[in-house]
Amino acid sequence: MEPFSFASSDSLDYPVRIRIINLEGEEAPVLFSTLLDNPNLRHIGSNQSPFSDLYVTVQVWAGSKPLTVPVQTSFKTFRAERRWGEWLELPVTYSVLPQNACLAITLWDLSPTGDGPYGHRIPFGGATLPLFDKDNQLHKGRQKCHVYRHLHADGHDDTTTPALVPRSRPKDGTPEDKDAAELDRMETLFKKHEMGEIPRVDWLDQLVFRGFERRGLQTARSSLKAKAIRQTEASRDDKSSAQNEKAKPEPSGYFLNVELPRFDFPVVFADYEYPAPPISSFQHLSSSQSNILLKPPPEVHFGPGISVDDDEGYEGRLIRVYDPEVGARDNPAESKHRRLVRSQHRNGILDKDLKPNAKVRDELNMIMSYSPTHTLSPEEKDLIWKFRYHLTRNKKALTKFVKSVNWLDHSESKQAVQVLGKWTDIDVDDALELLGPTFDNSAVRAFAVERLRKADDKELLLYLLQLVQALKYEHISTRPGHEVTHDSSLARFLISRAVHSLALGNYFWWYLMVECDDSSMDQGEETQMIYKKIAYDFMAELVKRPDGKETRKTLLRQAEWIAILSKISGEVKEANESIAKRVERVKHFLADPKNELVTIDPPLPLPLDPSIEICGVVPEDTVVFKSSLHPIKVAFKTTSGRKYPILFKTGDDLRQDQLVIQIITLMDNLLLKENLDLKLSPYKILATGTSAGLSQFVPSMTFQGIASKYRANPAQAYLKQNNPDAQGPFGMRKESLDTFVRSCAGYCVITYILGVGDRHLDNLLLAPDGHFFHADFGYILGRDPKPFAPAMKLSKEMVDCMGGSNSEYYRQFKQYCFLAYSALRKNSNLILNLFSLMVDANIPDIKLEPDKAVLKVKERFHLELSEEDAIRHLERIMDDNLNALVPVVIDKLHELVQAFRA
Repeated sequence: MEPFSFASSDSLDYPVRIRIINLEGEEAPVLFSTLLDNPNLRHIGSNQSPFSDLYVTVQVWAGSKPLTVPVQTSFKTFRAERRWGEWLELPVTYSVLPQNACLAITLWDLSPTGDGPYGHRIPFGGATLPLFDKDNQLHKGRQKCHVYRHLHADGHDDTTTPALVPRSRPKDGTPEDKDAAELDRMETLFKKHEMGEIPRVDWLDQLVFRGFERRGLQTARSSLKAKAIRQTEASRDDKSSAQNEKAKPEPSGYFLNVELPRFDFPVVFADYEYPAPPISSFQHLSSSQSNILLKPPPEVHFGPGISVDDDEGYEGRLIRVYDPEVGARDNPAESKHRRLVRSQHRNGILDKDLKPNAKVRDELNMIMSYSPTHTLSPEEKDLIWKFRYHLTRNKKALTKFVKSVNWLDHSESKQAVQVLGKWTDIDVDDALELLGPTFDNSAVRAFAVERLRKADDKELLLYLLQLVQALKYEHISTRPGHEVTHDSSLARFLISRAVHSLALGNYFWWYLMVECDDSSMDQGEETQMIYKKIAYDFMAELVKRPDGKETRKTLLRQAEWIAILSKISGEVKEANESIAKRVERVKHFLADPKNELVTIDPPLPLPLDPSIEICGVVPEDTVVFKSSLHPIKVAFKTTSGRKYPILFKTGDDLRQDQLVIQIITLMDNLLLKENLDLKLSPYKILATGTSAGLSQFVPSMTFQGIASKYRANPAQAYLKQNNPDAQGPFGMRKESLDTFVRSCAGYCVITYILGVGDRHLDNLLLAPDGHFFHADFGYILGRDPKPFAPAMKLSKEMVDCMGGSNSEYYRQFKQYCFLAYSALRKNSNLILNLFSLMVDANIPDIKLEPDKAVLKVKERFHLELSEEDAIRHLERIMDDNLNALVPVVIDKLHELVQAFRA
């Protein structure tokens, strides 16, 4: 027999933990007539919305008695799925658990009437999960718990709400039973894979998971319908017997997915041996009683500040007492205080005349200077509320005022909405903040949209990517035949502006298409349906306009054009051929009249830049690159007689690159408003799906290619060859060197703020006219695949081109860096708000730590420092990078690796 390693539960001195993942399933909605007849049902959250707010409590039971106080999840609002993803820790360790210990898990709904036996709490459903299985082994990993609707988990040994119910095997062979059995088999295999019992094959796993998700959803729905039919028939047949016998609760169509901790070895139950009581505890017993074994005396724990001498027989010590309400709801004392303060002058008559004194005015100014990520204290919220009428003249105070309002208090929120109408016009950065996920009130979001109406199309384009993401936080119904413009002021605004502008309509359409194409688990089916509904309503609105039909036809032609390029790009990527044969394949495809690319009539506005109209392809300019995805470069003829080369790539998600280029374009506009032209030239890029996209090809050379061609001071030699001038600095035109210095400064500061990583000489590019720029933004927010990477990429080749670190041009470069950094710090709120709107956009590096993404950008601004100290800090970073040896070594290693691959 092979050895079997295990651990005993009595040695596991760790607290019991459980992760509440999500609730899945559905049920038929309560009939509207039923809600009208029964007022108590009408106000229950789950009867009003399929994704109403629920919270979960967990309690350890044993022997039909509770062992601990219940622990509950923190408050969360749900939009497309009830998902918590939260670990709960119970105040008991595994070592003292009896064999019949179980977890009583109850999902609670809320009702404002408070007429039920639990007050305002209404049990949505419950499940009792045993901690040990039939083999006395501790359960571990994911568990799928049946939920018993309208019942709380009883926790009894003969529980009526068992979480794990073995499904009976199909007898009649109905399709529903077979589907259910197949679903059980798939779930068993899925759990084995999760526990490491099945080898992992990434590409095959992803394929199976997607199929599993689709099959599981269909099976669950069909099983639910079949179950409802069978229950109806059974209740009709057995109606008479059911009246005499109490019905046993049946599992509903809901399942609660939870996760228990995993250990290196199986944990087997072993009874806990209590220590023997001290001899002194028997001294008071008589001799006839001395043979009785007593239970150990209870331990006495004293709270903070209480000390007892050991001579009294007690051991004074402090213990942590778990309060399940901490973090889950407001402090009751603070809530009471807030209600008293804000109800003192409920009509607000006296508040209208309040004016702050000098000290309070300084406090308010300090609060107004907080960044969007700052959390206001209760005292600060009360201060803002007290002087709310005085603050209506301060445009920067609106977002702080909205944060100070308790929007769950109907009377307070009504007052707040009235004050909103008196507020002065706010800036765009504050309007964008109000459209974020933390602001749920429709009046607040409508107020923000009103500010956006004042922006022209050019300004709106700068934020359009984020505004499309903000649609996720709108209350939009996906019912058939229901127009989204009835629910969302933002959707109504974006559609109305997009139908009047080809540029806005073009980008709006493709941003929507990417979201419709995103079928990942993070996106959710409900969110995907919202975007499909918005896209449908946008097209329907175009048809209503005289010139809208032509725009609609243009967008459909663009989609066909993208499909043609995707087809050849996919073939080239999968073909096992040399580069030369791949190039010939693409040229032949492009020249084929069947593909309608040789002549495009009428001319087609380019999705990448609708101001450019293409009228044909130039097959002879085709290039296929050597990278793993083999992107293709295709040149198109424009109506102006020029060529417009593009790069088309499939198999890669370009949304992160698209975000970085959009932020660089925005920062360039902010710098130009400060009269600081840093000659930035962000290229165009557009994701047309989650795994395809195109970008503008800018004629240029990488610093690696320049270094291999020119030995001594390569960048300077490259510019001198392309811009010769015997009278200019270093033998080149002064304008070219000035362009290089300015663009280097701009990109150094911007890539530092965005935390762009994996910088090497192959993704630093230089155009012949001196424009320097970065490419390939696969790592941002401080991520870098190489250790000890510098915070700012300032290579030796860049400094040498300026004449060295002691030259006048390098001093100019540093001055441009300082000016750019100061200007962007002034606009930090706008940049932070744009990133906050992208936390749910499935951007790879943001998705890793969505809660920290905005904070990582904020750290690079160093808003806690004065402007002088921040500039000194930036200068230290530049000096440290200039004198560091690690970046030089990294560039050399990268050069060797690339040479080896070639």
